[in-house]
Amino acid sequence: MGVTADPARSARDRWADGLRLLAPFSTEVGSPFYGTMLECMARDVADGGPTWPLLEPFTDEPPENVYHIRLLGGVHRLVLSGAAPELARHYPSVGGDGDAETAWPFVRDLLATRPPVVVDALTRPPQTNEVGRSAALVGGLLIVARDTKLPLRLRELGSSGGLNLWFDRYWFSQDGRGWGDPTSTVRFEDLWPNGSPPFDAGLSITDRRGCDRDPIDVTSDAGRLWLLAYVWPDQTARFELLRNALDLARDVPTTVDQAEIPTWLETQLAVSTPGVATVVFHSIVWQYLTAEQKAAAEATLHEAGARATADAPLAWLRLELGSELSSSDLRLTTWPGGTERLLARGAPHVGPVEWLDVR
Repeated sequence: MGVTADPARSARDRWADGLRLLAPFSTEVGSPFYGTMLECMARDVADGGPTWPLLEPFTDEPPENVYHIRLLGGVHRLVLSGAAPELARHYPSVGGDGDAETAWPFVRDLLATRPPVVVDALTRPPQTNEVGRSAALVGGLLIVARDTKLPLRLRELGSSGGLNLWFDRYWFSQDGRGWGDPTSTVRFEDLWPNGSPPFDAGLSITDRRGCDRDPIDVTSDAGRLWLLAYVWPDQTARFELLRNALDLARDVPTTVDQAEIPTWLETQLAVSTPGVATVVFHSIVWQYLTAEQKAAAEATLHEAGARATADAPLAWLRLELGSELSSSDLRLTTWPGGTERLLARGAPHVGPVEWLDVR
């Protein structure tokens, strides 16, 4: 739900308190629009308004399941589809004025009808397929290529639509040095103020593949709409990046298998592949796995790592939330050897990357 539950208090009060605590966090990470929305939702839950029966069934779910984001994503999808014109006047993602307080009564009236799209959104984990995370991931992938001097075999966990599997179609640059496609419409420029990744490293990819519990077809209108719906409405830079990445994705084949991570990973790592460096990577995925799934996936990685050789190395690259929810850590473990290091710190979405592996 978002906060540690106090069993002595009613579920409704606990939900209201949780939403109030989440509101300033949303503002802190760059969405004052959702910050205000969450404050309004908290008041509505406390009053027993229409938000409450939608959230009540999830009272005992862990906070990592972010049901508040699911609900807001469902509403946003209706706005983007043109089905909520009263809200469109206030949602910045469709040219609205950004006045969340004024928008709230319309949201409340909408929730009272229990729209099927919103009810459906509550059943599925948010899938942002945040392209901005490539700004951090690219550094780790370049390091693996530089250190192994081998082409990369990419395996992404929780791929959603697979947009980050095509990071080499994007452009990354800092202080006149860059890597990727300089003509790309998806651009990450001057995001590494204290030192940048090894943009001069060569990198080639032999094949790329991902898995997801519920893959999104980014070439379909419905798939594009779901991904855009989970971008917070007032974060226009994220919208532009995602729209441009979706346009690029229309003409490239991406294989994202529908599978649970532990089972899929075991299959992908069952046999070593000489002559390539296998890179298993993921970004803001681990929080959605159960303890058992995490343990199984990690066991598979370490078992495969024990079989790794200099000619068939394995790397585990992950960008996951750090000690504070407003930041994420980029960590890399490589085999043979199992050496782990912290490469960078950044934002959960697009934003500056504090590159730490300067050498």
